[in-house]
Amino acid sequence: MRSVLFASILGLVGAALLHIVIVLVLPQFTGRDAYTRVLGLLEMDSFFSLTSTPGPTGLSNDDPYLRTAVCSFSIADGPARFLASGSVPFWSLAVFDSSSNEVFSMNDHTAVNGRLDLVVATPIQLVELRKAPPKALAQSIMVEMKEEDGYAVLRAMAPLDSFEDQVRNFLAESRCEPFRR
Repeated sequence: MRSVLFASILGLVGAALLHIVIVLVLPQFTGRDAYTRVLGLLEMDSFFSLTSTPGPTGLSNDDPYLRTAVCSFSIADGPARFLASGSVPFWSLAVFDSSSNEVFSMNDHTAVNGRLDLVVATPIQLVELRKAPPKALAQSIMVEMKEEDGYAVLRAMAPLDSFEDQVRNFLAESRCEPFRR
């Protein structure tokens, strides 16, 4: 009797673990993970504003007070730089690797002078930048990312309709581009 109970409990635990693994790995097998969806926007190295209705990749902006833009990038050939400035009530940026692991996040309260100026680079690229830092990067925040591909999500808040134009301009003028010396 004891061995039957042990076998049943072991089977249930094994089945639960198997289901958890399947649920977590399924998006990567189906190509419906966040990174694949962002790549489907065909807007490499530039921010793409999301709309309230899902686009062809299924990405949409669901929050009524936040406007969202996404950018896919690669640091294989050099660092990536993210720039944005403007007067909006709140903004935040999150950088993810191709496995959708958050690498770095910040907002207007943690930025220098409330401006977004971020450089993402591989460890070797960061060493090179720190050896001879360009003057253009004097106020930049430098972030190390081990993987070469990733995406960034930039959000800006429009708590009232009167902020809508400011927020849309902030997202439209934001830049996600390869850094060139």
